[in-house]
Amino acid sequence: MRWSLLTVLLTLMLPASAPAAVADEIPPGALHLKRQTLLVADLERSLAIYRDILGFTVARITESSPESYSYPVFNVPAEATLRFATLDSDTEGRQFALTEVRGAALPRPDPDAIRTSTPVIQVRDFDAVLAALRDTGLEIVEPTTARSADGRLFKEMAFIDPDGHLVVLYEFE
Repeated sequence: MRWSLLTVLLTLMLPASAPAAVADEIPPGALHLKRQTLLVADLERSLAIYRDILGFTVARITESSPESYSYPVFNVPAEATLRFATLDSDTEGRQFALTEVRGAALPRPDPDAIRTSTPVIQVRDFDAVLAALRDTGLEIVEPTTARSADGRLFKEMAFIDPDGHLVVLYEFE
């Protein structure tokens, strides 16, 4: 592999925590999951979980325009306002997003119904994350240990965030 001087210099200038990939580096036509977006009622409350406990970093927070594609996609009434936060993981930029909806009530999932979707997130320090989530009083699906398809041991757990989203977390041992 040939490295240009510019590539080497730019690589050395990146902070150690910089995400490994950004959407601009994905080849056109490649299958790629850009991000998971969750609608939330209170962005700061959600950032206290996704940023402060799980470890995502905030890439950007913006106010969405009334013409934002999020309105028809999420069926948000026009009188509501939206604030959009993109979050970086350790490996990829803008991989997760939180969209705050103000001026319209978000539906709460029925706690007795089957849960139909979840982000699955690998965390850095499973036990510390679990302890911090327990401290919030959120509903926790008790942790378990399992083996991956390739035989590696991992711990996993789930929690319900303040907006009713199921989130699964894991860490390989």
